[in-house]
Amino acid sequence: MSRLLNNILFENVQFSNSNFTKHYHDTYTIGLTYKGVLKAYNANEAYDSYQYSIRINNPGEVHYGKSEQWSHANFYPTIEIIADIYEQIFFEKKIPCFQRHIINNPELFAKLHSFFDSYFKGDDELIIETKLIEVISSLILNNTIYTKRYKEIYEDKKIIKDTYELIKDSIDTNFNLETLASNVNLSKYHFIRLFKKEFGITPHAFIINERLNRANSLIKNSNISISEASIQVGFNDQSHFARNFKKYFGYTPSKLTK
Repeated sequence: MSRLLNNILFENVQFSNSNFTKHYHDTYTIGLTYKGVLKAYNANEAYDSYQYSIRINNPGEVHYGKSEQWSHANFYPTIEIIADIYEQIFFEKKIPCFQRHIINNPELFAKLHSFFDSYFKGDDELIIETKLIEVISSLILNNTIYTKRYKEIYEDKKIIKDTYELIKDSIDTNFNLETLASNVNLSKYHFIRLFKKEFGITPHAFIINERLNRANSLIKNSNISISEASIQVGFNDQSHFARNFKKYFGYTPSKLTK
């Protein structure tokens, strides 16, 4: 598999009635709903991802929801991948922010479906990468609502950025509140209050989310076992890891190994 495709996570879920707790991704989320519905919330806005609709979340957007007989496919292109394609189009490296949440565009839906179909069937990499670039360039050209200069994730939110960097560098550490607060020179009270205000979830939920994102990537791209991935990111209890994984992503980690 090419470097480009190796850096992207894919999901193909045939049926889900799951509830999704508040979570985020440090990548984009781009997906299609084939059947059923996802009743979701993002930035205090409610929306339904219904049959034949396109669903988008920008990096770092906290969202949650409930699925009902939901059949869907997702992929998670990184900021780097999207910014690189933006640069190829406009000759400057920026991060596009897409029209949020739901796009109803039959032509774009057909392009995305063709891309997913090629990937899950295992078509030639040249075909898959061509379709990937066509899909992302179409989104950039037709659905960008604004752009940001290219930078590290959360750079415009200092408390989040500094906490993210600390956790990222020591993902398997059992952090306590005093360590997190002192890292950004705040009292524990002010750290909790400002963190929730800036990001919308608690520091504990943020740490769990980061661990699960890392484990998701390890299982998919590093060919290591589920138990080894869970230990590497700081879960010593396999059942605790599996429960949290399903609560955040809507499916068990074993789905990634099939």
